[in-house]
Amino acid sequence: MSESKAMILGASGPILTADEIALYRNERPWGFILFARNIQETSQISDLVAAMRDSVGRPDAPVLIDQEGGRVQRIRPPLVEKYPSAAELGALYRQNPEKGLRAAWLLSRLHAFDLMKVGVNVDCLPVLDVPVEGASNVIGDRAYGFDPVVVGELGKAAAEGLKAGGMLPVMKHIPGHGRGMADSHHELPVVTASREELEGHDFVPFKMLKNELMAMSAHIVFTAIDPDQPATTSGKVIEDVIRGQIGFDGLLMSDDTSMNALKGTIGERARRIAGGGCDIILHCNGVMEEMKAVVEEARPLSGEALRRALVVESGFGRADAADEIALRQEFWGFLSVS
Repeated sequence: MSESKAMILGASGPILTADEIALYRNERPWGFILFARNIQETSQISDLVAAMRDSVGRPDAPVLIDQEGGRVQRIRPPLVEKYPSAAELGALYRQNPEKGLRAAWLLSRLHAFDLMKVGVNVDCLPVLDVPVEGASNVIGDRAYGFDPVVVGELGKAAAEGLKAGGMLPVMKHIPGHGRGMADSHHELPVVTASREELEGHDFVPFKMLKNELMAMSAHIVFTAIDPDQPATTSGKVIEDVIRGQIGFDGLLMSDDTSMNALKGTIGERARRIAGGGCDIILHCNGVMEEMKAVVEEARPLSGEALRRALVVESGFGRADAADEIALRQEFWGFLSVS
């Protein structure tokens, strides 16, 4: 474990190339992430995940995916069911809070059934961003709603459902992407809200879930805290807000290094991510030249980052005994009457 580098890498397709295997073997990423381009059929996903772990010689290496439901669902029908968005769960909550919370837990428990079968053990869920009027649709219906406390409650239920299935959640996008007026995949959102507004709204769900083991950063500038750097690369935001105000002491990974909210070459971005205080550099697109630039900047896990990574690894549990068919029927029963 101590040899692992502080990075999570993607792959270019459904089967690892010889170059990818060599890179992973030599550079030893701590974990991996899957996208739609890596998905063909169930047995192929299992084989890919096993090959990733084999390349680093760690059968417990974290393998992540964004399997939220709605428009962010990397594994889709016919391999798994088409699941509803967070906004649909939020609408159910507004009708009946108890049913909404149960549905959020159930959806995550169903994700765990689907994902654990193919060896994926981390779901980048829940989305704890709280949109405001006029914000970019990059979050949109991925959010549970506009009330920070409701978002936190539903997010907590979602996180618990994953853990009941033996998986771990990743909160995103800390300390909050809801006010972004631009899509951070393409440009850098700048948020001018006061510190007081942010503390009373955007940061609330993250504070409610501050004891979770992993979180993903937001590529957003908060001018009230650091007008020069997005949260992902800002020592001020990470130390003062994420570690301080919010009180999150878990493993902090960057959002994707290749997103164009970040400026400079991939290597420069990775260097700033590592230098700003993120524990792990996340690079998703599987482009070999970009991955080579990231591995040049990623350091071996050590100190607090290593401690947090070890806590994550010890946090994977056995799935609770559960009747999958009954839970699926219960979940879809909620949705059919909503």
